Amino acid sequence: MPTIRRVLVAVGALYAKSLPAVLKAAQIAQACGAQVELFHSLDAPVYADLNGLRDFSMADLERELKVRALLRLEDIADRLRQHSLTVSVYAEWDFPAYEAIVRRALHIKADLIVASGQAARHRFPSLMRLTDWELVRLSPVSVLLVKNPHPYRHPAVLAAVDPSHAFAKPLQLDKQILAAGNLLSRALQGSLHAVHAYARVSTLPDTPITPAVINGLERQAQRAAKAGFDRALRSTRIARSRRYLIARDPINGILEGVRQSRCAIIVMGAVSRTGFKRLLIGNTAERILDDLRCDVLIVKSPKFHSRVPGASRSASLLLSPPSSSLGYY
Repeated sequence: MPTIRRVLVAVGALYAKSLPAVLKAAQIAQACGAQVELFHSLDAPVYADLNGLRDFSMADLERELKVRALLRLEDIADRLRQHSLTVSVYAEWDFPAYEAIVRRALHIKADLIVASGQAARHRFPSLMRLTDWELVRLSPVSVLLVKNPHPYRHPAVLAAVDPSHAFAKPLQLDKQILAAGNLLSRALQGSLHAVHAYARVSTLPDTPITPAVINGLERQAQRAAKAGFDRALRSTRIARSRRYLIARDPINGILEGVRQSRCAIIVMGAVSRTGFKRLLIGNTAERILDDLRCDVLIVKSPKFHSRVPGASRSASLLLSPPSSSLGYY
């Protein structure tokens, strides 16, 4: 993400009292001179009772609901245009929502997707299909998940790097993470920080290793981690006071880095895994989403290829028994 020229904002709850994802996308777009598109996927099935509607066909109903969504998006867009932003709107019958968002982002060649993070906890990540989780897994476009409702004010941006390249992460991913963090911190007039969590020396019970040997191994691991961390940050201007080298597992180490930096945005890389490999290893970016209270920017390797089908899935209208009601469920 060397530049941000087009930002796609996924607007889920059209009539929510506050829309922090829209607000923050506007801040980023204004700072980067980017265009904004507000996108809403009509993905919720609608039970429609056409009895008594006379000449009102299924196609008419689809168009009516789409027009309502577009009018609401235009209302939101008009507020942004008052701040000299170039804003377009688009609504489409397509599902599931995360696939619709990725398809639209690829179609308009967006550099960034901004979406609200789910409030629900991901208790069974391998079985659930929550929109934020699937965007992390499937989108080749960088995704900013907005979890904190407060606008950015000279935010601290924390880049979570892994010079050891644990779990076979691409070698270029750290550079992507740092470049994205630098871009956002400069655009929003904030500060760039970096964190690297490395594993401490572990021993098996009852092994004949003295405390002195363990201490020596830990010092060696720390030196190696520091050398890799310094090497990864060599081309940056991140001050020593903004570098956090933490001897903990990746999840708890990153959470500690967030606490120390008081960051508003954390930048992480994600790789997509499927099947048993995903169940056994998991993904740090996904597993940590529930515990973070700051916004999360997920970047992908340039070699990442989307598995989202190119064709949309059209409308999701269902005929129901005679009823006087019509609406989403």
